Amino acid sequence: MKLFAATRRLFRILLVVIRYRLDDLILDLPMPWWLRTSGYLLPWRWLPRRRSELSRGARLRLALEGLGPIFIKFGQILSTRRDLLPLDIAEELALLQDRVPPFDSATAISLIERQLGAPVDEVFAHFESTPLASASVAQVHAARLRSGEEVVVKVVRPNLKPIINQDLAWLFMLARGAERASVDARRLHLVEVVEDYAKTIHDELDLLREAANASQLRRNFQNSPLLYVPQVYWDYCRPQVLVTERIYGVPVTDMKQLAQQRTDMKQLAERGVEIFFTQVFRDSFFHADMHPGNIFVSTQQPWNPQYIAVDFGIVGSLTPEDQDYLARNLMAFFKRDYRKVAQLHIDSGWVPAETKVNEFEAAIRTVCEPIFEKPLKDISFGQLLVRLFQVARRFNMEVQPQLVLLQKTLLNIEGLGRELYPDLDLWSTGQPYLERWMRERMSPKQILKNVQGQIEQIPHLASMARELLEHMSQPHADNPAPPWREHRRGWLLRLIGAALLAGGAVLAAGSEALVAVDSWPAWVMLGAGAYIVVRR
Repeated sequence: MKLFAATRRLFRILLVVIRYRLDDLILDLPMPWWLRTSGYLLPWRWLPRRRSELSRGARLRLALEGLGPIFIKFGQILSTRRDLLPLDIAEELALLQDRVPPFDSATAISLIERQLGAPVDEVFAHFESTPLASASVAQVHAARLRSGEEVVVKVVRPNLKPIINQDLAWLFMLARGAERASVDARRLHLVEVVEDYAKTIHDELDLLREAANASQLRRNFQNSPLLYVPQVYWDYCRPQVLVTERIYGVPVTDMKQLAQQRTDMKQLAERGVEIFFTQVFRDSFFHADMHPGNIFVSTQQPWNPQYIAVDFGIVGSLTPEDQDYLARNLMAFFKRDYRKVAQLHIDSGWVPAETKVNEFEAAIRTVCEPIFEKPLKDISFGQLLVRLFQVARRFNMEVQPQLVLLQKTLLNIEGLGRELYPDLDLWSTGQPYLERWMRERMSPKQILKNVQGQIEQIPHLASMARELLEHMSQPHADNPAPPWREHRRGWLLRLIGAALLAGGAVLAAGSEALVAVDSWPAWVMLGAGAYIVVRR
């Protein structure tokens, strides 16, 4: 039965490929002559084709739409990889929207009742059987709780996992085949793109994960004038059902209604930028699916506009090291200190350690100098990041999933901001926040916090060293240790403590700043060495 279903799905994929002549896209890639020649043996290529005015990007988009929700979602994610795709294809794929025909309401109600263990009439005072919205993974219904709160009920599409697994298997097969056949396909890292997609789509199927993401983001922006996050009603949440507060706002792309309520568009655009920097640098937890369908604007104070976010299935985070290197990279970029940018990429491990700094610096300068000839307000921050990744990829930069999500979010935020307020200067809006964040990292309070965290590790490290030495010097039961061994063990401990002190001093002397993120080994070595010496 599984084989029959997989074969039927393959036949469906093949029909769509033929209809939109996607084989033309594949044969346009650089590949061996024998493989290109074998492509003309495909039987449908000998049939007369209708004259079509559709571009290659439009044909790909329509094909993904025809293949159903999973391929639509894949196209949406693929559209964010502008560092990998030709611009015309990326822009066409960006037109894919989360507007998928809803599934049967009776099926949705049955799924909700099975998950909650009770009829919807018992759980809710009112339940709308007609969905409010439908997306590739789930659809949403309006409802009212018995306690009176207006809510929305999100339910995952039925029987989605088998379809997802089948489609992922075919996607992996196509990606591997393309990478074997074409150098360009290998450069696009198609298999890695599919792997990222597989993780994302499986995460989105777990609505408890989304509920946890929403709760964290709501806590981060509690009482904030910048962003409102709906409340999660945990008593009604299950792996395939999510119940959250219903929000009422203006879709962020509804310019007519925003103008009618006299929204301060300049402040709205700037607040979008501030939200992005706050999530990335203050919280290291950012909403990574901020396309216009997931963003609304509150109607309460249009002169002091507040965003409302929904759909928290995809979030991103950065390590303190990534935060530090990213902030220093951005500051160096806008000071045109390309050598520092190159060195930071190498230090962070984003490009191989053997990369020649001067060659990498020259490549970055060649790409970025033309950009900086424009006024700052005309520089696309997102496109600058894309170009940086393109250059770094030439130097074998490893794919950094957290940076891919960051790039996607930044492109969404910047594109939305410029649509709301075309004169938005993203850099002048974000620079003060970035500089303030870097100053706060150097503040006495933050330094004390960092040192305290490192000192807390010292007794543990010292205990480990003591236990190791005691184990090494432990005598056998029938062979007691001579008195001189205990004396030697004491001197050995002092020697290790002195070595740690010396090593920590050397690291501290070579560090640019003792409070930098990467200076923690020096603190730990100094503290552990002092602890061992004093305790002996």
